[in-house]
Amino acid sequence: MALLELRNITKRFPGVLANDNVNLSVESGEVHALLGENGAGKTTLMKILFGIYRMDSGEIIFKGKPVSIRSPKHALELGIGMVQQHFTLVPSFSAVENVLLGLKEMGIIPQAQEVREKLLRLSRIYGLEIDPDEKVWKMTVGEKQRLEILKLLYSGAEVLILDEPTAVLTPQETRSLFKAIEQMKERGAAVIFISHKLNEVMEIADRVTVLRRGKVVGTVKKEDTSTRELAAMMVGREVIFQFEKKKVEIGPPILRIEGLKVRGDKGYLTVKSLDLEVRAGEILGVAGVAGNGQKELAESIYGLRPVEEGKILFDGNDITSWPIPKRINAGIAYIPQDRKEVAVAQNLSVAENLVMKDCCAGKLGRMKLDRRRIDLTVVRLIEEFNIKTPSPAIRSRYLSGGNIQKLILARELSRSPKLIIAEHPTRGLDVGAMEYVYTRLLEEKERGAAVLLLAGDLDEIFTISDRVAVIYDGKIVGYANPDESELERIGLLMAGVTDVQESA
Repeated sequence: MALLELRNITKRFPGVLANDNVNLSVESGEVHALLGENGAGKTTLMKILFGIYRMDSGEIIFKGKPVSIRSPKHALELGIGMVQQHFTLVPSFSAVENVLLGLKEMGIIPQAQEVREKLLRLSRIYGLEIDPDEKVWKMTVGEKQRLEILKLLYSGAEVLILDEPTAVLTPQETRSLFKAIEQMKERGAAVIFISHKLNEVMEIADRVTVLRRGKVVGTVKKEDTSTRELAAMMVGREVIFQFEKKKVEIGPPILRIEGLKVRGDKGYLTVKSLDLEVRAGEILGVAGVAGNGQKELAESIYGLRPVEEGKILFDGNDITSWPIPKRINAGIAYIPQDRKEVAVAQNLSVAENLVMKDCCAGKLGRMKLDRRRIDLTVVRLIEEFNIKTPSPAIRSRYLSGGNIQKLILARELSRSPKLIIAEHPTRGLDVGAMEYVYTRLLEEKERGAAVLLLAGDLDEIFTISDRVAVIYDGKIVGYANPDESELERIGLLMAGVTDVQESA
């Protein structure tokens, strides 16, 4: 008998059928991966299981009995827990205090010392090392994730839902997480593993269920499938995995950064005397765990964040104090990591988002906007970049994540930029959308543009980069080739271990 069964789960939102009679069974001691494109219904299904959403119809069977899950608190009481992509920890509290807070919400109030001892015991059993007295705001992203998992294990969760758990981890942290998952399996827990990284799914999962457009395409055993077959199930066609990096004549430096110092939102220096160079016709991948200055570096190059000290040289010009419009008109494009809140104006239409930069630059009429030229430009970009939208007039907020990213690419790349700052350009995208983004960036490189790719996902960096720079604590701490033989060294550099030798 399965530990958990979801039977004919259906969930509708206005205009969208998110889950269409979905069936899923999960066994004790199993890692069950859930795959699907953005908008396929994975997160909706798991939010129903965790009590965040109520299903319209269907049935949940847990331990052989029908259950009606009313809230996340109720789910935890039953033994079902979820670690979401955005952590739910209180930054000013310690690890122990965060666990106590969660237990208090469940009506359990143990002593702090009791919690501390059990937390340490669980961390040793599962290899999820944390300092129980450390404040969350001081923790690395990996430590925060470990604490979230330990909170669930402390509460006695028998089903653990992990949503994109490796998105911000180093290779070493990912291996530690996988060891912990194996321990959970051995102790009889069931793990539902949501990921876009097919190699990881093939490494850790026992079975895989694929969703497409709200329906189950199929459930397969790991040994009976491959990454290529899973990708085809997800998107309904063959997907390219090996991208050809065509030989391009490397030109002069387009971007040169010298001794850059930049402050973060809290007023502390987050970029610290950083030096960097990106040349025409190359993609430089900057690898690093989130929070090591990548965001501030990207924003300072584009002009969104002031420079405390140092220089930013673009195409031979010192642009350190240039305003943003001047940088844009000079040929700098920016793909921010937060595509919904920063990269687009969600309440403006697809058309307005596509042409906003050209309108501001006077390319579509100076004294008066040329509506005919605007309409022609919008139609051309939607077709050229394959943006799936019911209408150019629809608000951008209603597009899927992949189509919002295509909109951003269309706006930024159609201007033939000399420098492209791409900050986590495929985070949260499915394999089909990833393929599209990689193809476009490689085309820009072949055209002679310089691409600065900032990402924590080494698969992404290895796929399209020509060189790899590793950032840690606001500085570039080493360089490497995008080669599997360098994986261990890059991972150590990302974790701040700088006394590692280059591969022979």
